[in-house]
Amino acid sequence: MATIAVLEGDQTGQELLEEALRVLDPAVIGVDLELRRFDLSLGNRRATENRVVLEAADAMVACGFGIKAATVTPERPGDVGSPNAILRERVGGRVIVRTGRRIPGVAPLGGVSAPISVVRMAVDDAYGAREWREGSGDEEVAYRTEHVSRGTCRTVAEFAFDQAGRTHARVFGGPKYTVSPIYEGMLKEEMDAAAARHPDVGYEPQLIDATYALLLAQDGDSLVIPALNRDGDCLSDFVLQLFGSIAGAESILLGFEAGDTTPRVVMTEAPHGTAPSLQGRNVANPMAMILAAASLLGFIPDRDCRTASRAVYEAVFEAVRSGVRTADLGGHALTDEFTAAVVERVRAKLEVWGTLGVE
Repeated sequence: MATIAVLEGDQTGQELLEEALRVLDPAVIGVDLELRRFDLSLGNRRATENRVVLEAADAMVACGFGIKAATVTPERPGDVGSPNAILRERVGGRVIVRTGRRIPGVAPLGGVSAPISVVRMAVDDAYGAREWREGSGDEEVAYRTEHVSRGTCRTVAEFAFDQAGRTHARVFGGPKYTVSPIYEGMLKEEMDAAAARHPDVGYEPQLIDATYALLLAQDGDSLVIPALNRDGDCLSDFVLQLFGSIAGAESILLGFEAGDTTPRVVMTEAPHGTAPSLQGRNVANPMAMILAAASLLGFIPDRDCRTASRAVYEAVFEAVRSGVRTADLGGHALTDEFTAAVVERVRAKLEVWGTLGVE
């Protein structure tokens, strides 16, 4: 029986996590899961001085899997801050994956139609860089010292090609390696090396600026885009909005041991925040959080979990296609009504597939 660390959050983030857990009920997916819950709400993070965040991270390292609700990051200096940086460091998080997809009934921008995954660094680059200023007046100069490591570049590139192979996609894009052959060129070198190891995966490297421009003209193949940390952060937001809404995407954090390209920790979550204005109203869209649950099931090395993962993915988009939509997608379904529609379809699919012997 697989164990999953459940990282509870704040406001609507917690409410949507509970909807996703309805889908993970063994009575729905036919798989027994042990859920270990950790309260990462702002109040408990303050009360424990972030010890609960460390406990949750250690639990994920021990069991390999976690699902996280959106959490509030306080703005006051000296407060507990965001748990995300602590979690990433503690679990060896090096890669973040976000995939944009067509949502039935939602018009995409440009010509995009097939899924696009952004595989970005979760560490290094501009985030965590040392910054300082010298001088004054017009002569004041700001400096920033950034770095990327060979190991992180290799992990990002290798996972991008693995992802493309699994999803029959093409690896596309890349950093601005012509302007920065030493720094950004390191990721390009590892992309080229990974391409040589995966000759059956299509590979079309592009500079990051050309990548943005060409994405507006892509209308065929599924794409996987490896990226530096800051490039990938910006690109993820852009890609998800190309599909008209971020509701059809989940965010995946992958932790690796040094020198290994196989994830040892997988944590999934929705890419959106806590939406305090929607709290308690039962109108928020649970799609992304349910997709986070589906994604996590797909990483568990168990045939029944992977079958359940496929059932949840299909049920979510079939529900939307049939007209079960929350207000943000132009519908009238309440939060719990959408989840109920997904649950009903998951049960039906698994029953039929079981009858037919589908794995």
